[in-house]
Formats: sequence, C-alpha cells, structure tokens
Amino acid sequence: MRRYARRTAGLKTYGIIVLLALVLPMSINLILAGAHVFGGVGEKVATIAAVLGMPDAGLDLLRERFRSELYPPSLTQPQIPALPLPQTPPSQEESRAEEEAKPSDDGTSLEQRPPIQPQIPPAFRARLISENFSGQEGGNFIRIGEGLLRNDTKYSNEDILAWLEETESMALTEHEGPLVLIYHTHATESFERYDSEYYDTRNTWRSTDNNNNMVAVGAAMAHALENAGIGVIHDTTQHDYPSYNGSYERSAETIQQYLEQYPSIKIILDLHRDAMERENQTIVKPVVEIDGRKAAQIMIIAGADNGSMGMEHWKQNMRFACDLQNAMERNFPQLTRPILLSHRKYNQHLSTGALLLEFGSNANTLEEAVYSAEMAGRALAELIYQSMEDDASL
Repeated sequence: MRRYARRTAGLKTYGIIVLLALVLPMSINLILAGAHVFGGVGEKVATIAAVLGMPDAGLDLLRERFRSELYPPSLTQPQIPALPLPQTPPSQEESRAEEEAKPSDDGTSLEQRPPIQPQIPPAFRARLISENFSGQEGGNFIRIGEGLLRNDTKYSNEDILAWLEETESMALTEHEGPLVLIYHTHATESFERYDSEYYDTRNTWRSTDNNNNMVAVGAAMAHALENAGIGVIHDTTQHDYPSYNGSYERSAETIQQYLEQYPSIKIILDLHRDAMERENQTIVKPVVEIDGRKAAQIMIIAGADNGSMGMEHWKQNMRFACDLQNAMERNFPQLTRPILLSHRKYNQHLSTGALLLEFGSNANTLEEAVYSAEMAGRALAELIYQSMEDDASL
C-alpha cells in the first residue's frame, strides 16, 4: 500500500510538472495567437488526463519528449552570445536614423523622398528659416571679381582695393609632399538633423562623433582634393574637446607641428560652421540650390592686422581668399557669402595661405555642408592647378 502511495505521489508530481509544461505555454500561445489555436486544446487536455495512469516507462518517454520545456538549456549550461552586446542601447535619434536609412517600400531613394519632419514638443519648437546670403555690392561690401568682400576693418575700401591690386596671387609649384592642410579648431561643431521649418531649442549643435561634425565636412573636402591629385593632410583632432577654452592655442600647436614635418604645405584651412540667431530664438541657414541640391553657403574669413597683431602675411592671405572665392563662384555661382575681412587672428599669422572657412550655420544640415565641401575642394584644386600652370609659363 505504501509502495502504491509513493508511486501515486510520484506520478502526481510528474503530472503536475508536465501539466505546467503543457498548459502554461498553451495559455500564453492562446493569449498571443488568439482563437485559431483552439483546435489543439482537446489533444493537450487528453494528454494531461492520461498522464496519471501511465507506467514509469511511459512517463519517462513523456518527460524526455518535453525535456526542453522542463529543463531549459539556460538552466543547465551557460549561454555565450555569438556577438558582443552593445554597451548602451541606441538613442531615439540613432533609432530614427536607422529607420531613415532603410529603403522605402516604393523603391525610391532617400533623396527622392520628402524629408522626415522632427517630432518636437511644442514647448521646445522654434522657427528655422532659409536665406541666400550672396549679398549685394555697396557700403562696406566690395566687388572683387566674381564675389564680394565685406570690409569690417579700420581701413577704407580704397585702401583694400589698392592692396589687392599690388599683392600678387600665391605662387604654387609642383613638388613632393602634401600641399594642403585641413584642420578644425572647433571640430565638434555640428548641424541640424532635419531640413525643416522648425528646430528643437534643446539642441546644442555639438557632437564628438566625427561622422556628424566638422570632421565629416573636412573629410569631404579632402577627398575632393585627393581625387584631383592634390596632396592633402586632414587633421581630425578635436581641439575644442573636452575644453572649448584654449582651442586656438591647441590648434596652433597642431599647425606648427605639421609645418615642421611637411615644409611642402602652403595652404592651411580651418573648417568651421557659423551660428546665426535672430529674435524669438529663430535660427537662420545660409543656403543656395546648386544642380538641384541644397548647399550650405560658405563664408571665408581673412584676418587683417590692425598694426599690432603681428600678422605679416595678412595681405597675401586676403589675396588668396579672394582668389579662392572667385574659383568657387566661377564654378558654382552663389556658393559663397561675402568674404569677411576683419581684425581677427585665427592662427593666420602662422603662414601664408591660411584661412578660416565657415560652412553654413548650425541651421544647415550635415548633408548640405558636405555637398558644399565637395564643391569647395574641386574649386580649390582648379585654383591650384591654374597657379601651377601660370608658374610653369614664366
């Protein structure tokens, strides 16, 4: 009797285990899958009803049949993932970027589809407007060839024009070694994510991801020069991170190191983006359409010595700024804003051919800035080859 009782108790224990293994998954499936699973319910109920009357051998077979449910592998042996898991989950912006990267259902490319508008709470939404900043001659805006120069110095327009007339263009010759240095004093400057009529006021327009900041713009310009056969160095140092203060001192050290290592460098370009804000938190992007695509307008900044800044090369750099703007305007009309000539240093005292280029503003998109950088690189390559030809003909 005791043996029979122990056997009955054992059968009941196994029955409960099998019952849980069968009924719980079935219940979950019913909830998830709906009424279409009802056809299999009778079969499972019949199995449960018969289990208590099974002999030991039959019960063993049943237990083996449902071993994966009774003893999951995760409880018996460690599971080693095939690939390492990401350290942090993707942000909402990254998830949205992945979604945008997917091909559309209708087979159109991303450029052919209307832009995705940002989902911004009304409390953090402000206006973003687009304007063409090509400018018009008059006042302190001087016509220089195909472009304009904005004279923000203490010197008269007549003085500026006279100095430009007497200053020769930079002579470039073919030689071994890199000719152009591209770097970024403020590498972490970034752009608007969307081509939209409004933006998120919480945006800081800063990124340490070199795929989304000024380094990406510099890479596009460097690539265009390389494709044209021009030797170029693109320095990707983030001189403004982790500290913004002292950025120009750090980038000056970078320039000097490259000049010592590569005396062949004659052109030094510091690539930035501007920031333009008006009343009521409205931000502005300088933009022009070229060949059916929006491009961020470029402003060249040339520093002018006020007599006490130690910028002995400033007139040569001003001449080079005008030549570079003319090359861009000849090939891509209205790509540039007027050159800013101002009493600012920006490390331009270190060499001839040293300029600062602003690619759009914080309101532009990265795509617009990269497109402009490609065109700027092609125009600079043309200017370099023209200078080499002129030198060879002398």
